[in-house]
Amino acid sequence: MSEAVVRAAGGVPWRADDGRLEVLVVHRPQYDDWTFPKGKNNPGESDEDAAVREVEEETGLHCRLGAELPSTSYYANGAPKLVRYWVLEPDDPKAAKPQHEIDALAWLTPPKAADRLSYERDLDVLRAFLEAVS
Repeated sequence: MSEAVVRAAGGVPWRADDGRLEVLVVHRPQYDDWTFPKGKNNPGESDEDAAVREVEEETGLHCRLGAELPSTSYYANGAPKLVRYWVLEPDDPKAAKPQHEIDALAWLTPPKAADRLSYERDLDVLRAFLEAVS
């Protein structure tokens, strides 16, 4: 018997601040980690819709989907999880505020984001993001 895969989606919100590229990372107090905003799909929800909804729920940002980035797979709470990511362009980057399961967020340059991110798998997503936007 195969295990049901938990589907989730999110992305890498970005902005240009004084000509400097920055990405948004979030802190989840439940796990005490820094990662990109993401969350589980609702039943019947597309991955694309889940990505936009989850990022808005966690950060207050309404975003447009850009290029798809690599997915990550790992076990969470004993179940396999697949997370799909996209480049996300916020309508108003200044609207970012921690919400729903997030207690802090930070706009960081990619090198600083790489230092802050808690998981190696997120570094792969960040590298692919940089290739997609360059």
